[in-house]
Amino acid sequence: MDTVLYDGSYEGLFTAFFAVYEYKLPDAHIHVEGHADVSLFGKVHIVVTDKMKSLRVYKKLEEKLSRKSMQQLYKAYLSGDKDIENTMLRYIQYVIASKNSVETNYGHPDVLFIQQLSRKVDREKHRMEAFIRFQLTKDQLYFAIIQPDYNVIPLISNHFEKRYADQRWFIYDSRRKYGIYYNLETVEEVEMSFSADLNNKHGIALLCDEQEELYQKLWQQYFTSVNIAARKNMKLHIQHMPRRYWRFLTEKKIM
Repeated sequence: MDTVLYDGSYEGLFTAFFAVYEYKLPDAHIHVEGHADVSLFGKVHIVVTDKMKSLRVYKKLEEKLSRKSMQQLYKAYLSGDKDIENTMLRYIQYVIASKNSVETNYGHPDVLFIQQLSRKVDREKHRMEAFIRFQLTKDQLYFAIIQPDYNVIPLISNHFEKRYADQRWFIYDSRRKYGIYYNLETVEEVEMSFSADLNNKHGIALLCDEQEELYQKLWQQYFTSVNIAARKNMKLHIQHMPRRYWRFLTEKKIM
């Protein structure tokens, strides 16, 4: 077994796909460098991310796949699912080897898996767009902390840039230790690690603007006033808004 190691980036992964074909590796396993148990009996290939090699694989797939399927591949990668690199490799090998379109051949396990996984990531994206709640800091920065199941930060960036184009904001994924910052002109990716407990109410209060507590109370009052107790269906409510998101929702602090 040949082990192919890459840097964890999407371009790096496609460079790894290129390496599998370039070196004709019949039994290759792709892993992020530093996160693999290297076989004592196989060769190790360390891939240096190459934009041109990555692009060659990408363009080859564009000839065989629709735009929707290309997006599904990217979302599957963002899932961070265990061994997703090798599932994608098998999928790509199947697509390239087939004369006809196979992207809807759900009888193939890898095609079905990629499609189902991308749907889960897409659902998480839409939930983040709906459930993110910003808080205003003393330096007039709107910030939000999230802990999504999947790495959806790259997918929600465009939505928030368009929706909140007139204010500075920062969305931080505390599980993956990075976020995106909008400075009124561009969105930048920011990596950081907080030692403090981001869910500590006292610590957050020190960062927030003096009026932030008032705004949150007004929002909670509005939520209470429009909520009709007699029509409360908690089972349906949890189905649309799972409990794992509640800790970051302003309106749930009153429940």
